[in-house]
Formats: sequence, structure tokens, C-alpha cells
Amino acid sequence: MPALHHFQSLSPNQASRFRLPGGTTITCDVLPFSKTVAARDTHAYGLNATGLERRGFTKDRVRKIHHAYKVLLASKLNTSQALEKLKAEPDRGEDVEMLVRFIEASERGAIK
Repeated sequence: MPALHHFQSLSPNQASRFRLPGGTTITCDVLPFSKTVAARDTHAYGLNATGLERRGFTKDRVRKIHHAYKVLLASKLNTSQALEKLKAEPDRGEDVEMLVRFIEASERGAIK
């Protein structure tokens, strides 16, 4: 049975489609639109583009979210710097806005 802290946050896109293998421990909030692994050290390793496309997200929406994930996960920026960079970008889209708000509202920190 997976272990989630009782105040864990999942995004609306994950709440009904979230799967964790037995013995998995999650101590931080899981990023919206993410693929997350918890073999030892839990981390987000990319965008669940296939799941988004299946749910009707356009290629442009997926591209914008993918860019935000690259800034958050693959750049040398810390979370605060990555959020500031994303907020400064024009035409980031409502999905990236939701991602930024999710991270800013996280009380336990978000998995990166």
C-alpha cells in the first residue's frame, strides 16, 4: 500500500488517475501533469504528454507545459527562480498559470 501524507496535494488532473506501486512513500506535493517515480528518492521525471493528449489537450497546450517543465526540472534554477522566469514569460497559458499557482500554494513543497 502506498503511503501519502494526509495533507498531500494532487492536482485535479491527477486525483482520479493517480497510481502508485505498493510501498511508495510520497512526502511532497505531486506536480500537475507529471510522471513521477519513487524507486528511492521521489522525483518528477517528465511531462505526461500522452495522458494530456488523450484528455484532449492541444499540441500548443502540451508544448507550453513541456517548456515549463524544462524550466522547472532541467534548468539549473532553483524553484523560486524558475517560477519567476515562468511568470515573466508572455503567453504562457492557463495550464502553466495553474502549475505555478499549484507550486506557490504548496505547503509541503512540490516534487521536482
